[in-house]
Amino acid sequence: MKQWKIYAMLVFVMFAWGANVSLLKYMVEAVPPVTLTAFRILVAGLVVVVILWKMKLLRKPSRSEWKYILLGTLTNVVAHHYFLNMGLSITSATHGGLILGTGPMLTAISAAIILKYYPSKFQWLGLVLGLAGIAVSILIGSETMGANLGDFYVFLAIFVQVLSFMVVSKAARTLDPRLLTVYMLLIGAAFLFVISFIQEPGAIKQFANTTPTFWAVFFASAVVSTAIGHLIYNYAIGQAGATKAAIFMNLNPIFALIISALFLGEVLHLNHFLGLILIVAGVMLGSGAAEDLWKKRKLAAKE
Repeated sequence: MKQWKIYAMLVFVMFAWGANVSLLKYMVEAVPPVTLTAFRILVAGLVVVVILWKMKLLRKPSRSEWKYILLGTLTNVVAHHYFLNMGLSITSATHGGLILGTGPMLTAISAAIILKYYPSKFQWLGLVLGLAGIAVSILIGSETMGANLGDFYVFLAIFVQVLSFMVVSKAARTLDPRLLTVYMLLIGAAFLFVISFIQEPGAIKQFANTTPTFWAVFFASAVVSTAIGHLIYNYAIGQAGATKAAIFMNLNPIFALIISALFLGEVLHLNHFLGLILIVAGVMLGSGAAEDLWKKRKLAAKE
């Protein structure tokens, strides 16, 4: 597939994921977060099954591929969605979106450590700027310890998701990332249901008291943001690589901030915009995008 099509798909995914932060915040105000997550992931998995069945891509994984599926399930689905929903239940969508925006920076640094090459000075500077952006936009002016705990949960969510990108990238050598996605979603939903039964017994009854608007938001989140979003993003990782695909995640906090203000009516302050600037700068440096651009311009000037 042509590169521009991959990039267009990634922009769409970032919009869907940015919007999903506000959708999740809306839903966890009505029902318990873990039970919500389990149902949402199950619906997303079933949607992906139908899509792949139509595309005739369904097959049984080999024994060696199962280790990637299970590892990806625990990081990309169970841990990521558990911490994300728990975090958003006690913090704002604005804070959640800003923290999720550190994904590209964490991806580049994690890839450097896992693949055992030393990050450049630009990447370390990007890491510092990104963390400073989080501190400015979130820690400064936080009113409650609960909000800080929620922010920490969201940070854990993006951290484990970043680790999962490495798994997906390796698994893509033999296993179609779209097929990997469906197995991760279905198995992950089973794990999340077990956790919900332990942590939130009887929570399923609260779904009976929800509104039609809630279900419209639920299916938009499950089908568009989770099913189609994960399907496209994991495919893009297989085509473009984890680090390059992650660069597009700098669009995530921008979309998240705009939609949280429009959809949830959350108030944006000066420290949020300052934090966003620092995070985007950190992303460009930490992901290596700014360094690559500088090297290309330097080579062009010599020619």
